[in-house]
Amino acid sequence: MTDFDEMNTQRPRKKVKMPKGGKHVKIAGIVAVGAVLVGVMATDCTYQIQEQEQAVLSTFGVPKAVSETGLHFKIPYIQKVYKVNTTIQGFPIGYEEVTNATISNEGIMITSDYNFIDVDFYVEYRIADPVKYLYTSQQPENILKNISQGCIRTVIASYDVDSVLTTGKSEIQSKIKEMIMQKIEEQDIGIQLVNITIQDSEPPTQDVMKAFKAVETAKQGKETALNNANKYRNEKLPEAEAQADQIIQDAEAQKQVRINEAEAEVAKFNAMYEEYAKNPEITKKRMFYETMEEVLPDMKLIIDDGSGVQKVLPIDSFVEMPESTYSSADTTKNASADISSDASSENEQ
Repeated sequence: MTDFDEMNTQRPRKKVKMPKGGKHVKIAGIVAVGAVLVGVMATDCTYQIQEQEQAVLSTFGVPKAVSETGLHFKIPYIQKVYKVNTTIQGFPIGYEEVTNATISNEGIMITSDYNFIDVDFYVEYRIADPVKYLYTSQQPENILKNISQGCIRTVIASYDVDSVLTTGKSEIQSKIKEMIMQKIEEQDIGIQLVNITIQDSEPPTQDVMKAFKAVETAKQGKETALNNANKYRNEKLPEAEAQADQIIQDAEAQKQVRINEAEAEVAKFNAMYEEYAKNPEITKKRMFYETMEEVLPDMKLIIDDGSGVQKVLPIDSFVEMPESTYSSADTTKNASADISSDASSENEQ
């Protein structure tokens, strides 16, 4: 035994006296600890669900979806609550959302005509089943992104570069969306695709970009020229059709006039033939005189009945004769006498 131990054994021990209020302090501490425990337990017994939010209540590892908003109760330390946001969320593909910087391994793709193109997409989704979202996979958003990238590359590879840049964007978006929805349904990860849109599409280099812009400008010029041509055609075609209708109507009217004239001539000829059949010689002479009047309307004719010496019918333009010698009355009289004599001789025969 050491000297130190001997000193301790020999020194008498003093009794420690408790203060008079010690018991009350101890009771107060116990009460405070109990109050804290009760407050913690009371706080852990309730949880709040906001709008556009759902919760999953897990009891001994068995999940259950809670979609009603408001205050809910749970058993402390036995039940656990996990909340999920059910609003529409999204992520970009091919670029950084904050800096807008291009991500080459996501955005650059190859088309069906073996051209490289840089296409940026934005995917919008929402959590449709919180239980599957939390328990089916650890990173459902990454699964959705990988599915989207695979579908995008598959569809882009089936179109040429011109369609991706200009005319085929709507059709491409529709096909990609349909393909992603089908694959998500097969995976069953509790996520619903809302929409996927092409944010931008352009060639990966500046030279190619300028060439495609020139092609696009030429196409716009082509469309403008076609629109102007169609406008001119729409303006001129009715006018031309109206002119054609007018010409046809005039031709039909002229045709009817000619038909009427021809029918009149036929009727006249038939009437003349009937007269000719009755008195051929008289009809021939009458036709001759009428024809001469039409051919020489301003000339004066002298008809000899055969009793005189003069047999030639003189014309005023060649032989000038005084107007008093032969008047129009005499001419008519001689013509009538000639016709009468011809008729009488024909009857005698």
